[in-house]
Order: sequence, then structure tokens, then C-alpha cells
Amino acid sequence: MTGTALILGPNGRFGRHVANALAQRGWTLRRFDRQNDDLDRAAEGADLIVNGWNPAYPDWAAQLPGQTAAIRRAAERSGATVLVPGNVYVFGPEAPERLGPETPHRAHNPLGRLRIEMEQSWRDSNVQVILLRCGDFLDDAASGNWFDRVMAPKLTRGVLTYPGRADIPHAWAYLPDVARAAADLVERRGALPRFAEIPFPGHTLTGQALGELCAAALGRPVRIERFAWWQLALATPFWPMARHLREMRYLWDMPHWLEGETLAASLPDFRATSPAEAVGSAVGAALADRAGQPSGAMSAQTSR
Repeated sequence: MTGTALILGPNGRFGRHVANALAQRGWTLRRFDRQNDDLDRAAEGADLIVNGWNPAYPDWAAQLPGQTAAIRRAAERSGATVLVPGNVYVFGPEAPERLGPETPHRAHNPLGRLRIEMEQSWRDSNVQVILLRCGDFLDDAASGNWFDRVMAPKLTRGVLTYPGRADIPHAWAYLPDVARAAADLVERRGALPRFAEIPFPGHTLTGQALGELCAAALGRPVRIERFAWWQLALATPFWPMARHLREMRYLWDMPHWLEGETLAASLPDFRATSPAEAVGSAVGAALADRAGQPSGAMSAQTSR
């Protein structure tokens, strides 16, 4: 079941990948231009709105509620389904390792609370929503995420810079896989509930396992070096983003993984790219970027 999709944030990580996946399946795409387009008009006749808008962390409090309300209004008027990328911020540091739709949202930090409020507003709406919840992104192009901006720059010297404990599981999502799953889900939207919260299991990797996959991709040994969080502490008075990055530090020391049963129930034939191929692709993209190809600055959020 294809149709017309309005892509918000068509040049961002999530929006770009989902747009490509939908285009390959024959969807008609409208790529929203913030400078020239009106959201309500752009959404007229759309079957799907892909919410790829992602303000920078320091702008979340000022922009996220208004953006959500505007998209909700446009979807209510057009009757469109909304595809929302979710993250793990809503659960908080006391969450269990297994994260699923039944896991309570108990985050108490500012960014986590904003995400809880955003998701609740979608639950309370009359709009059909598909919330695809992911871990940290691995991308096939350098896009300013944690992996290519913080973790991979020293791989040419055989060093993976890791932000937390290297012996605990951490949730990762390879963006081309996320986009394929998203396209599959929206084409089956008629069989989904009005609010469908679907965890994307992706790949659960410890820092040590990630380092081994990086070593395999490089064909040389890789050692893990702990990220120097003190540098962000020093930068906090001068760089607002640093405070918010430090706010989410707990995720790197909190064992967690996203359950896969919910996705499998909706997409029983979906198969993810292997961890070796996904990490190898991300390594290649990060190294190409370090060699001088253009890329984005450190993003507003790690996955999401």
C-alpha cells in the first residue's frame, strides 16, 4: 500500500534514508522546504508524514512541543499517518536491560521528559502513528552521529574511542535497515493499531564487540580508549550542547537492548544487515569523512 509521503527533514539522517526507501517502492515524495513551504498545505492529500525534524538539543524545550503540535494538526487535517523516530531517552537510568512497549517511561532528566511528553501527545491524538524506537545510529554516510564524530576518528591509528563501559550491551541501529523496516511498516499501516510503538532491535553490541568488528573491517587490531568526558565538562560554559551530551552520558554505562518480538510480529520476513557489514559500512563512511569528504557537525542527538 503506497501513496504520497511528505518528508520533513529530507536532508537529515532519518528523513533521507526513509525517503530513499519509499522512493524505491514507488511512493510519491514531497520533500518539505522550511524556507518556502507551508506545513498544512504540504500535507494536503498526503498519506504519510515522515517526521525527520530534529532540533539541536539546546533547542528541544523551545521547539519540540511546537513542532509536534504543528505536525499533529497537519496530520489531523489530511488524515495522514505519521512516522516518528523514537529513542531510548524516555526510559531513564533505572530501566531494565530489555526495553519494549511495556517498559515504563521514567526518565527524569530534561531531554528524557521532553521525549516522554512528545510521545504522550501522539498517544493522546486521533492520528495514526507509527513510532519506530531505535538505539544509536550507525550510518552508511558520515552524518554527525556518535560513531563517526566521537568514536571513529582515531581508528586510523587503531583506537576506538568509547564513551562508556566497554563490557555492557548497547543498542545500535543501522540506518538503511531502519529505513527498510519503516517502509515495510507504513505499507502495512492498515493492519497496525492507531498508535503502534515498535522497537527496532538492530544490533546489541558491547564496546568490546564493536571494537572487534571495527578491527575486522580495518584488517588490523583495534584497542578501546575511554572518551574524555572531562573535556565536555570544561566546554559546558561556552558550548550549550556539551551540557546536554553530558546529560545523556548514563546511556553509555546502562546495559540495554531493544526487544525484537514486536517487529517480528509485524514483519516476520524482515532480516537485518549483519553486524559485520553494518559496522564495516559505518567505519568506511567515517574514514572517508576523515579523509576530507564533507559531513555534518555533531548532531542534536545520537540516534534519534
